[in-house]
Amino acid sequence: MAGKIRISSLAIALFAVLCACAGPATPITEASAEAPTPIASGMPIMLYTHCGIEELRVDDTFFIAETPLDDGQGNPPPGWGNPYQAGTVTVSGSQAVFRDDNGHIVTFRARPGATGLLKTCS
Repeated sequence: MAGKIRISSLAIALFAVLCACAGPATPITEASAEAPTPIASGMPIMLYTHCGIEELRVDDTFFIAETPLDDGQGNPPPGWGNPYQAGTVTVSGSQAVFRDDNGHIVTFRARPGATGLLKTCS
């Protein structure tokens, strides 16, 4: 089991690195009330935090934080992991809520029609 978790974590990290090297996506900045397909409550996720807590992808839906978080220099705030923070995400309608064992809670809004992240960082 631990081996599968390590392999999954490595695959997620590799995907994030590859995405960071991609060109910028076409920005879609409006949040919408359109409901993406709901997922199971409390799905485990590794939230990418390297450039702050701003965006989240769940399946094929891209979300933007209602209140982006960073340290003022484009890094995650103190107390957050870097480049990832393990936690869970619950999607309900156009809202996704990230929670972790440290008590962090971040609410995200869906960006219907988005095909990529608004911002990529290195």
